Amino acid sequence: MATVAPVEVHNRLFSVYQVDAFDWLRRRRQNSIHAVVTDPPYGLLEYTSTELAKLKRGRGGVWRIPPSADGAKRRPLPRFTVLTDRDKNALRDFFGQFAEALFPVLVPGGHVFVATNPLVSHLAYGPLIERGFEPRGEIIRIVRRLRGGDRPKNAHLEFRDVSVLPKSCWEPWGLFRKPCEGRVQDNLRKWGTGGLRRISDAEPFRDLIFSAPTHRSEHRLAPHPSLKPQHFLRQIVRAALPLGRGTILDPFMGSGSTIAAADAAGLKSIGLEREPEYFQMAEGAIPKLAALPATPPSRTRTSAAPRSRRRS
Repeated sequence: MATVAPVEVHNRLFSVYQVDAFDWLRRRRQNSIHAVVTDPPYGLLEYTSTELAKLKRGRGGVWRIPPSADGAKRRPLPRFTVLTDRDKNALRDFFGQFAEALFPVLVPGGHVFVATNPLVSHLAYGPLIERGFEPRGEIIRIVRRLRGGDRPKNAHLEFRDVSVLPKSCWEPWGLFRKPCEGRVQDNLRKWGTGGLRRISDAEPFRDLIFSAPTHRSEHRLAPHPSLKPQHFLRQIVRAALPLGRGTILDPFMGSGSTIAAADAAGLKSIGLEREPEYFQMAEGAIPKLAALPATPPSRTRTSAAPRSRRRS
């Protein structure tokens, strides 16, 4: 991968670097990161300069620009169905390299939350498991979108009762853990990791989270094509540090939404981003996203979102 001239921005709770994630991980000291929460570039193709230029022009390439529906403008989404065998092998290699670079950096018992898509999740999960990470299930984000369910292109009148793909109603986040040293209780005492932080004394963290599409107010602050909502991310970052201490890493931070969520929850974090445009976007967006109310900006409400920066 191309070398990127490093740029650093530091805050009381977070540090962000314009740097290649693989280079940074290889230089990072062992057992120094306590959790990872990230939304990687799943097709690899979609964030190349060529494809991003096509996206900005609004036509062509791997990005699909959906038509408006009932007056609502639908956001672009990458077409994972167009990936070739070569693209899929490259994706497996990408996650294999990521797992190898991350494993020594993560403390024993540290969890990895990885956003994915049902069409390509198997290409990411396998390499992580093969490199020693334990599969710990999936976090299912229930979210209703104006995506999928379309009739065959250019034959929608002929096949009115046919959809090419199911309408998208959920998003999987793979959950993995670096093996603990001994029992979970021993690992918690030594490293502060090994489990997931509960919502409350009476309520555990769950693998099913009702969400909503990212609100337009957040898109205005951080116009990234894969922006995840704060009310969802704040639940994830809070669960990732079971004792509320340690450092969360997002190695592919994009516009910095994960870093903003950690900052809002009063948690330490580090963000890495290779693309100068997105890094500059993150510099301005992180404090503004972190300042947003934790309550979901819709009728969908979740009880796990922290309401203040205070640690408990």
